[in-house]
Amino acid sequence: MKELVEYIAGALVESPSEMMVTEERAGNKVRLELHVAKEDMGRVIGKGGRVANSTRVLLRVAAAREGKQVSLDVVEPN
Repeated sequence: MKELVEYIAGALVESPSEMMVTEERAGNKVRLELHVAKEDMGRVIGKGGRVANSTRVLLRVAAAREGKQVSLDVVEPN
């Protein structure tokens, strides 16, 4: 799951070196947090959240194939 988010977000951002994905697992649930540079937030979220929601849909499909549940949070930079 983490690799999928890294691949998708890495293609969208201008500063892939500042991108980081953290993963927390609890049983069959996986929680992913995506950290990007402030300038890349708009690219990752998209207009009206469309890009972020599309990424979440792809993650849910991949997780369902493995019998897991996944959530993705885009964390606002400091």
